[in-house]
Amino acid sequence: MFSNWYTKFSSQPHQPFFASGIIFLVVYMSLLLGIYSNKIFILGSIVDFHVYPMLFIIFTQFFLGFLLVVFPRFLMQAAIVPKVYMRHFFIYLFGATLFFISLFIAPNLQLLSMLILLFAQGLSFYQLLGIQKKSLMKDKNDTQWILITFASGLVAHLLFVISFLAPHLAFSLQQFAINIGFYLYLFALIFTVSQRMIPQFTGFKIENYVINKTKYMMEMVYGLLVLKVVLLLSDNESLNILADLPLFLFFTRELLKWKLSFRNVPAIIWVLYLALLWIPIGFLFSTLISLSQLLGMTSFFFEKVIIHTFALGYFTTMLVGFGTRVVLGHSGRTPTADKIAIVMFIFLQVVIIVRIFASIASNFGFDYIFWINHSALLLILALLAWSIKYLWILIKGT
Repeated sequence: MFSNWYTKFSSQPHQPFFASGIIFLVVYMSLLLGIYSNKIFILGSIVDFHVYPMLFIIFTQFFLGFLLVVFPRFLMQAAIVPKVYMRHFFIYLFGATLFFISLFIAPNLQLLSMLILLFAQGLSFYQLLGIQKKSLMKDKNDTQWILITFASGLVAHLLFVISFLAPHLAFSLQQFAINIGFYLYLFALIFTVSQRMIPQFTGFKIENYVINKTKYMMEMVYGLLVLKVVLLLSDNESLNILADLPLFLFFTRELLKWKLSFRNVPAIIWVLYLALLWIPIGFLFSTLISLSQLLGMTSFFFEKVIIHTFALGYFTTMLVGFGTRVVLGHSGRTPTADKIAIVMFIFLQVVIIVRIFASIASNFGFDYIFWINHSALLLILALLAWSIKYLWILIKGT
């Protein structure tokens, strides 16, 4: 019985990686809620129990599961065999589990778990690079950018490891690693996949749809994100406007050029459009914060509103949108969103708004911790609602 289940569970790479990503996301959000409610006590900082896991355990596993499916298809290569990607999966799982344990009982295990996860990430990069080199296709632009952004993630991950080994440089190295990991790795990687897949999905539903992308779009996006990461090295937040404003204007213009019509596509696609809309909103917030610093208006507290606009609005909405489609489509079901899924898509947007409000709540006399906890609780409920149907399909296998 176990052998039969394992064969089904491991038959497609997205199944183990999506399942692990969703489970760890619920676990770490529950941990955050417990810590902020003074119900759980750990031996690490917010970087340990929230930032690092989000970058290198949760979103990495989820989008890697997607890449292991589509990357060979992009390059017209054979699918990756289960014994290869399951080997990667178990290394990720072991490293992720060890990291979680280290938060409670043995901080010294943290370095070992990070090295294991870095090794797993390196294996994944090497696997994708091998497929890229083997392919004879002439147009490898999208897959090349996937590799560039994935390599950026390896650099960020390595900086985290170095920061652990050099305590006197830990804070500055961690901040640099976080910025690289967030903008040059996750943001750039997810956008690379988005700009490839969303037009394709749209074309399935709108006859003769052709996306109108700006030439050298990825070069411009990545270049501006590099500028943003460099500017973030400075303590002068007003300088960020040099990257924030161009990014806001670029993404606003680009999405208008794409002419994505919510009315002409089903919910399984418009939820992806919804995720894209959070990009200019995030850079608008970033621009306004930079402008307020430039004008000396520093009394208003924004907390981490930019990060969470992207992480929840863009990353998580895209995760749920892609995840729902892939889970259904690759299990032999019709990739469509029923009423329950649509309610969940909308509810997730409510969660995002609550988290954004939590970032600025203290400016209006509201309890910051209260709103943080409730945004975490609402996200957990949304993820559990999704899991009742879709996680079961992943675990059951096809």
